[in-house]
Amino acid sequence: MRPLQISPDTAVKLAEALNVPLERLMHMPQHILLQKMMELAKQEQETNKQEPDPSE
Repeated sequence: MRPLQISPDTAVKLAEALNVPLERLMHMPQHILLQKMMELAKQEQETNKQEPDPSE
């Protein structure tokens, strides 16, 4: 399996956001990475819904 085709900056940010080592992220199957990214996005949406909008 070849490493993911993403930039080094993107890889570092994703590894931090997903709490996985960089080496593990780079060799993670693409479908699993996409699933984890969807879960992360869903968590962020839920967090944003709970926080009141400061402009109101």
